Amino acid sequence: MPRRKPPPAPHRAPGARSTGPVWSAGSMKFGIFYEHQLPKPWTEDDEYRLLNEALDQVELADRLGFDYAWEVEHHFLDEYSHSSAPEVFLAAAAARTSNIRLGHGIRQVIPNYNHPARTAEGLATLDLISNGRVDFGIGEGATRLELHGFGIPAKQKRTMSLEAAEQIANMMVLDPYPGYHSESFSMPCRNVIPKPRQKPHPPMWIACTNRDTIKVAARNGLGALAFTFINPNEAKAWAEIYYDIIKSEECVPIGHTVNANLALVTGFSMHEDRTTAIRTGQEGFEFFGYAMSALVTKDQVPGRTNLWGEFQKRRDPSIEAERIMAAEAAGDTYSSCIGTPADARRYVRGLAAVGVDQLIFIQQCGRNQNEDICSSLQMFANDVLPEFKAEEAERQHQKDEDLAPYIEAALRRKQWMQPLADDDIPVVRASVAKAQTSGRLA
Repeated sequence: MPRRKPPPAPHRAPGARSTGPVWSAGSMKFGIFYEHQLPKPWTEDDEYRLLNEALDQVELADRLGFDYAWEVEHHFLDEYSHSSAPEVFLAAAAARTSNIRLGHGIRQVIPNYNHPARTAEGLATLDLISNGRVDFGIGEGATRLELHGFGIPAKQKRTMSLEAAEQIANMMVLDPYPGYHSESFSMPCRNVIPKPRQKPHPPMWIACTNRDTIKVAARNGLGALAFTFINPNEAKAWAEIYYDIIKSEECVPIGHTVNANLALVTGFSMHEDRTTAIRTGQEGFEFFGYAMSALVTKDQVPGRTNLWGEFQKRRDPSIEAERIMAAEAAGDTYSSCIGTPADARRYVRGLAAVGVDQLIFIQQCGRNQNEDICSSLQMFANDVLPEFKAEEAERQHQKDEDLAPYIEAALRRKQWMQPLADDDIPVVRASVAKAQTSGRLA
């Protein structure tokens, strides 16, 4: 359904520019992130162990007070991601947790991957059984292994994903859903049930890898899941771009509300000794970045390409030693979530100060071990998390208050799919009933 050209925004003088978020009080939320990476060689029980250890970690994170657990959806990506059914994993996580929010980070929403009605049904069901703890990140896939495996034209994937996401939101709200027709997706009028516990629907996000997709997120009223690695100076620029658009007439939400949030991912490994933290977690984080790039830029042989082996051949062992030396030389100015609690505190403060709303830890990557992951989560929760938790409620209150008029204006610019009047809802004829009325029923 086309959206009308938005009128001039009543809240921004022509040519005016904001100075970025005004509510940045040095606080933020924290999440953990799962690709379910499994480098080769594999043994028979590796996937069983991987998934069950991840569930143990989510359960631990819930007890420790982390805010989010994010789960991707990928297909056919050997070693990089064995998370092809995130709805199953998140449902299991829902049963084992009470407070942590459960995020599709992301759900592949293009109809070739998942029919929009099935996505809406799955989201609503998960939202009900988790008592309203679901977040809905949308994505499209970036690799030929995925896109071509489902017959998706790469040049149309962004348009197809945004179109599908808008209709998924409509399905979760409208009773009945009036139906829709386009070149990539068509569906007749149906009542898509159940409806989610969160109203109007779970918060919507989109995966972002550069400044252009940050702009796409803001223009569509979506939270930005920034799957890229940037420093606080870059983060400041991203936050200003994102929130300037959220506050401008460019923001026309595809959902039924605006989810104004910027989340960044980062490597994660905690230890009281900085060198140990780097040696424990840096290799896995490097593999995450290497594999993500290689799957897009290098030829792949399904089931036979060995990403971990290629990564090890290319990795220079001296780089880690140099990194450790540089980190130690930096002393109390070193900031990273691969380090000590003090190092993490400095890093988090830097990002929070420039307007980042959530930091998501990539702790399960490469060959990082379960015991190290759990130990790191525990250390962060003991030594860093409490001071940020104490400040978060006030920051969120200030943010909500500041953004309220901009979000109201954005929602006024949206062209809403109109519900059908009762008399306009089409009757779905049953063939048996037709046969009965014609006297042809045997």
